[in-house]
Amino acid sequence: MATAIKTFNDLLLHELSDLYSAEAQIVEALPDMVTAASNPRLVKALKEHLQATKEQVKRLDQVFKILGEKPSGEVCTGMKGLLSEGGKLLRKAGKMDPAVLDAALIGAAQRVEHYEIAGYGCARTYCKLLGLGDCEQLLQQSLDEEGEADKLLTQLAIGGINTQAMAAGGQA
Repeated sequence: MATAIKTFNDLLLHELSDLYSAEAQIVEALPDMVTAASNPRLVKALKEHLQATKEQVKRLDQVFKILGEKPSGEVCTGMKGLLSEGGKLLRKAGKMDPAVLDAALIGAAQRVEHYEIAGYGCARTYCKLLGLGDCEQLLQQSLDEEGEADKLLTQLAIGGINTQAMAAGGQA
């Protein structure tokens, strides 16, 4: 059952719990994406982001500790949906050209990054408004990492992976 959100602090805790669940789901999903990717630069980026995601979970643990709270245990359905969509791609991997799959993986990963950017941005702002500077700084660090991951994925896409996918998969 969903936790009632009656106060701004409740809203912060809801957002943090959502992020916590989202990050835990990503830690579970990223190894499959690493295995499916064929471009060495994409594989490296996904592996590095897996490590960063594990650190982000630790940061969220720190935030909850500072607040004297624990994550709600609710599942982030937004991330569950995004990862389900990515899972559909992975199930089709054997029928896709590896370059096309790499381009698709980038798109799926960027959808995840954008969700996280929105969540971390909200939680960070809530902490700022509540005067929770230590929490704000921890969340800003994760927000910065998510932004960098998104930029790297864009660079990989426009730096050759999309062109390789287009050449391999043909044009419409």
